Amino acid sequence: MFKKKPNIKPLAPLRSSDRRKLADQIIKDFDIEVPRNVEEQGDRNNEPSSALSLGGLRNSLMPENALSARFNTTTGPDLKQVSGTVYAGAHPGEEQRILWFKIEERLIPTVYTLWRHPQLVPLLYTPEAVSNKLRSGAPLMTPGLARGPPFPSKATKDSIVAIASLNKPSVPMVVGICEIDVASLQQVQGAKGHAVRGEHWDGDEIWAWSPAGKPGRSAPEHIEGWDVDTIDTSLREDVEQLTIEDDDDDAEEGGVSLSQEAEQHTRLEPRNEFVEGENARPYELAGEEDKELSPKETDDAFWKAFIYGVHHHQNTHKGDPHQGLNFPINQSLVISNFVLPYLPIYTPAQAASLHLKKTSWKNAKKFIKALDKQKLLKSKDRDGGECVVLDIDFDDERFTSFKPYKLPKRETQGAESGGGGGGNIIAAGEFPSDDSIGQKLQKINLFRPKEALSPIFEASNASVKALYLPTELRQIIASYIESEDLISDKNKRLVNLNPILANAVFDGNSSLDREVVAKGSVPRDALIDRILQACSPFWVILRNNETRETVKAKSGNAPKIQIILETRSGNKIATKLSGVEGFHINPQSLAEELQKACASSTSVGQLMGSSPKNPVQEIMVQGPQKDAVVKALEKRGVNRHWIEVLDKTKGKKKRDAA
Repeated sequence: MFKKKPNIKPLAPLRSSDRRKLADQIIKDFDIEVPRNVEEQGDRNNEPSSALSLGGLRNSLMPENALSARFNTTTGPDLKQVSGTVYAGAHPGEEQRILWFKIEERLIPTVYTLWRHPQLVPLLYTPEAVSNKLRSGAPLMTPGLARGPPFPSKATKDSIVAIASLNKPSVPMVVGICEIDVASLQQVQGAKGHAVRGEHWDGDEIWAWSPAGKPGRSAPEHIEGWDVDTIDTSLREDVEQLTIEDDDDDAEEGGVSLSQEAEQHTRLEPRNEFVEGENARPYELAGEEDKELSPKETDDAFWKAFIYGVHHHQNTHKGDPHQGLNFPINQSLVISNFVLPYLPIYTPAQAASLHLKKTSWKNAKKFIKALDKQKLLKSKDRDGGECVVLDIDFDDERFTSFKPYKLPKRETQGAESGGGGGGNIIAAGEFPSDDSIGQKLQKINLFRPKEALSPIFEASNASVKALYLPTELRQIIASYIESEDLISDKNKRLVNLNPILANAVFDGNSSLDREVVAKGSVPRDALIDRILQACSPFWVILRNNETRETVKAKSGNAPKIQIILETRSGNKIATKLSGVEGFHINPQSLAEELQKACASSTSVGQLMGSSPKNPVQEIMVQGPQKDAVVKALEKRGVNRHWIEVLDKTKGKKKRDAA
């Protein structure tokens, strides 16, 4: 279906309630069982097992950072119009990909989802040669089915199935819908007709989609849990009835009691390999149960993370005035530098729990006000509802007597929580995977003369097909004026018009042109400005050591990065950013940094109205984040004069006054 690139509208974050409903619908439609160990864990903690189990299962099927967007495309020889919805998301440590798509109210998983969830749908097999055909859009014919009969019992007509090749039997490569009841087939040799209609496959446009423009992720070599051999029911029952008897005679002959060995393992003390200053591996249990945290536990984690952050900063900036800080400090910078890097995230469930919106404060402003109430810092409200920190009481006993806890090492970029890692990356403001940080940019405006000006340029042995800087054009025009002796004797700033200048520059279409021609002279600066207006504009943005000769210039006026502040969903403010691609900035990497710097959700989608052939990405950040956005752009070499800000939250009269 997605052999042709679909037209995907801008992505928008899913509301939490909608995400839960979708996850519950997936669990119901695909008959997914609740993990038994999670149920037991709920019983031990005297908490409802369903709440605990559904939380992790929902996040696994539909991550908390999930986005959705409508799409339309054409399929089949008759180019049938198809529309639906795509759902994109990123699991911790992975980049954003399309995980599900919905057509006619039916959710279908992509290969990225199947690679994480074995046995989600029935798996069929086919030879490698047939698999390659399927990945070009061809349907699976009935004789192409392998390793059967029998086939999976759930592979009935109109059911969703996955297809793997015999070379990689544990890696689903195609997702399709059964056109016949495959489960009831008694033989495939000599049969005719389509068995499975391919909807999506490894290598199509949905697989290749990425907000950063990166190619699709390669399929793994092997996935545990997919290629599981079935065992006859009667044989399985016989095996389950087998027992191992601990006979004393066997022990005398040198046998070892399994129960004794188990007791030895039970008596082993848990080993702690970590010492102060070392990091735990990402998502290491470290003696913690993999369960979602309660609101009180989440509050305590954020509270301790702030104290840890200040304590660490104080010890690393001893002797510096104000501990090396420049007050006042924006609320988003407090969260990104003193809280998020010091959150004790050891498990995926904790990563899903440790979000500021899941605390009792819900946002950064209320969190800082709570710290102010405890006299850990001093804060003040600014215009626009933003809160800033005026001072921190570094002498408070809660900072000086704090004992650090071990932190998980952050090895990958893009974990949605932004926590962990000891703050080495976030506190320093560095994102190693983003090569635009620290780059040096130079924007150059160039001009190409029109053919009517060729006599002026030929006099200076210059071509009208070349591109010139404004200073170079001034020199060429000055050289022509001197060579033709056109400087006025009465006023050196005036230039006498000859027939070439009069015809090429002043065409007589306006009253001003006719007045200048009638006088027979024009000020030198006015003549040069008029010639520049008659040239075609071009622009180029040079990065680091690039030169004009190595970079192709683009026609038109130089672009500007646009920042728009607008009100959404009543009184909520969102900051939109677009046009960063021309400045060698990856929108996805920038969005990830803004998510952490602003302590709010971000999304990346195609700008409404941009060309599908050359799409422009738009970054949306929740809240009035103009200053944080500008700071992030300046860190990437963008000059403030290249940024255009439009604040739609003030109203027309206030904007005009500003």
